[in-house]
Amino acid sequence: MTSVDVVVPVYNEERALPQSVPVLRDFLAGPDFPLDWRIVIADNASTDNTPAVGKELAGAYSVHVEYVRIERKGRGFALKQTWLASPMDIVSYMDVDLSTGLEAFPPLIGAIANGGYDVAIGSRLASQSEITRSLKRRVLTRGYNTLIKAMFGTRFSDAQCGFKAVSREAAQKIVPLIEDNNWFFDTELLILAEKMGYRVKDVPVKWVEDMDTRVKIAATVTEDLRGLLRLRTGRPWQRANGKLKND
Repeated sequence: MTSVDVVVPVYNEERALPQSVPVLRDFLAGPDFPLDWRIVIADNASTDNTPAVGKELAGAYSVHVEYVRIERKGRGFALKQTWLASPMDIVSYMDVDLSTGLEAFPPLIGAIANGGYDVAIGSRLASQSEITRSLKRRVLTRGYNTLIKAMFGTRFSDAQCGFKAVSREAAQKIVPLIEDNNWFFDTELLILAEKMGYRVKDVPVKWVEDMDTRVKIAATVTEDLRGLLRLRTGRPWQRANGKLKND
């Protein structure tokens, strides 16, 4: 049976974890997700009571929930550590606020387990998606993804939705090439995946904006633009494709 790691990267989320992990656990244990699974709470250097809360949840749910402490901030860094160490067939992640409706998770995983895709992403820009979000954030998201398409000729529609899955085989090839350890990790992952020849599936989602988000828009936009320019100049997939052909 296909096995799946569901990583929940967190930083100072002592209040959100006790609310979201039981909901996620109950969903995965239900009839809509008949696969082997594990939730990994990836604590990237929290300074509040998150470690104690994470360990308590891991103890309460035993084999199905694991707490991992990572002594460095950065969502991308947390995903690198947990995905590359995972023994599961498919690695995935979602934001702790569960902004993306869980009903999209089985199709996300199914695209890889049964659909022949290597990467699957939640897309807030898919025509069938149902989104509750401010106009400002909608414009920023659409503009950013339009810029990615113009610069790289990519086909995926939404780089930044915190709801993604990758086959272990693809993750082992792509993730070591990713330089970013923060929010640009997602974009870098998808650009590299497409340029390296991996198949990426967009999955429509229901999504509600978290008004308590930790994302600082101005700093994130600056980081994203620098990352895009770095990839455009360096083209790391060209070196990677050469290595893949020689494997």
